[in-house]
Amino acid sequence: MRCLVVYCHPVPDSFCAALRDKAVAALARAGHQVDLLDLYAEGFDPAMPADEHRRYNQMTMADHPVPVHAGRLKAADAILFIYPTWWYGMPAMLKGWLDRVWTPDLAFRIPDAPGPVEPLMTNVKSLGVITTYGAPRWWIWFVGQPGKRTILRGIRALCARKCRRLFLALYQIDNSTPEKRAGFLRMIEKRLARF
Repeated sequence: MRCLVVYCHPVPDSFCAALRDKAVAALARAGHQVDLLDLYAEGFDPAMPADEHRRYNQMTMADHPVPVHAGRLKAADAILFIYPTWWYGMPAMLKGWLDRVWTPDLAFRIPDAPGPVEPLMTNVKSLGVITTYGAPRWWIWFVGQPGKRTILRGIRALCARKCRRLFLALYQIDNSTPEKRAGFLRMIEKRLARF
């Protein structure tokens, strides 16, 4: 399976980088072909210019604003997002990537009449998130599980009908111990062996 790993963190030696490295190694050991997309290392521009926004609903693959990323997305059988959750959401860089890359004619088709969009990312059979939160689990549940809802409900609706989901989160990262972080890394390795 070809797995696109979308990684988003500005600090090269962060704990999220350790999560990325563990995930990539586990996926490769499980026999998957890994395509690592590091948004910060690549210098991805998340800002959508006005002209791009004006033509968004009529956009086609022929005029996609980021064709290389569109091709990598279309080639993926699975997508794994790795990022920190800040202020109840994904980093702005990652949100901008979703805005600019998951476009009409690639990720979905806008119907001519009122109704839901038609999903076009049916090549994606597995979708996962690995993230960290500063808050405890009960608080994240109380505020509506940001990130999990966006990706595993919203984005998943554009993927294959029986797309499998995976969500792994380390809560209270700011107060975590080395043992807790090591345990989370082991859990990632174990869970991704079956991704």
